[in-house]
Amino acid sequence: MQPEIKTTPSKKLIGMHIEMSLVDNKTFQLFSSFMPLKKTIPNTIGNNVFDLQVYPKDYYQNFSPTTYFTKWVLVEVSSFDAVPEGMERFVLGSGDYVVFKGKTTGDASRIFTYIYTEWLPKSDFVLDDRPHFDILDEKHQRKDPDAEQEVWIPIKSKK
Repeated sequence: MQPEIKTTPSKKLIGMHIEMSLVDNKTFQLFSSFMPLKKTIPNTIGNNVFDLQVYPKDYYQNFSPTTYFTKWVLVEVSSFDAVPEGMERFVLGSGDYVVFKGKTTGDASRIFTYIYTEWLPKSDFVLDDRPHFDILDEKHQRKDPDAEQEVWIPIKSKK
């Protein structure tokens, strides 16, 4: 797993969110509500879906699988001119991220273990207090076993 350091510009996103924890995981419920309505979102850019998490400020310092966070499912748009009923706007600010790519089937826990226990402590970076997200392409959305996802972790320099 060779990560890339990328800077993302600010992005306009439209989607839905839910409060959940790792123990009270509502990802399936959120995606089941969103995906049938995805095609109703005007001004979309590409076909990727953002699986985004907004964690409380001390989430990783005091990690507990029962701690609640906000989970979003979104698509990028060129404008907020029309937001379908039941959807909300989200602005993802610009910033630096470490990006890992991997197959989604069975790799998620291995990727996250590697990022937080090996890569991050040995790097010149620390976590930044901004949203974390995965980018899911069309293969992933169709549950293709060969699908890969991009895992974007917000970082800032240790210095």
